[in-house]
Amino acid sequence: MKYGELKWTEVEAIDKRKVVLLPIAALEQHGHHMPMLTDTFIATKIAQRAEAAMKDDVLLMPTFWVGSSNHHLAFPGTISLDNSVYTRVLKQILHCLIAAGFHRIFLLNGHGGNVVPADQAIYEVALEREDLTDLWLVMSSYWTLAGSAMTDLPVMETRALTHACEYETSMVLALRPELVDMAKARGPQATFFSDYFVPDASRPSRVHSPRLFHRVSKTGAFGSPELASPEKGAALLQTIADEVVAFLKEFAQWPPLEPG
Repeated sequence: MKYGELKWTEVEAIDKRKVVLLPIAALEQHGHHMPMLTDTFIATKIAQRAEAAMKDDVLLMPTFWVGSSNHHLAFPGTISLDNSVYTRVLKQILHCLIAAGFHRIFLLNGHGGNVVPADQAIYEVALEREDLTDLWLVMSSYWTLAGSAMTDLPVMETRALTHACEYETSMVLALRPELVDMAKARGPQATFFSDYFVPDASRPSRVHSPRLFHRVSKTGAFGSPELASPEKGAALLQTIADEVVAFLKEFAQWPPLEPG
């Protein structure tokens, strides 16, 4: 069920126990070979598949297409909200949904830069609406929710999703192949090795350090996008959607959290 297609009287009458699914994404550079709406295309398709599988048990919101992408601003075309602005905007959206009566909301994230401000948004709203004992606000990036299932796919040749990489490029090849220029699909050469910090996010870092994208990648891409294929993308999209559906089915049944 699509939230934006309902009339206000239908929203008023609908069962408020439904899960509201809000995809959050970005409009930012994705290397020389990928469109700036990459994150939005991917998050939207995953959410649409989840909504189709859940039928009337999920209310799908329109994708929030602008993200917190200041670390990409050196590349022309990127549109971004500062972290503090992004947090405030998300909070306002959440407060509107709560005011409409919805108390079970899942933010499906498709852009790494959104993680910190989105986490801050749900944290602040949870504090501000502590009176609602049945309120569940949850956020997860699709690569976290489905991470092991994605890397376990036999067709994947690299071990983690990064940015404009084998994974993202494959998914856009499956969705919008006319927007991908594989002749220009190149990631950076590694110039920094550490046991603690991995600048290209090809494996988890043990410490965190902010980095602007143009400082670590001349093309704006990471990983090995030249390995991408539409077949890999189709497998990834289905695998991720399946994991999101599995979570949503459990999430729909979570009871109010009581002190143990």
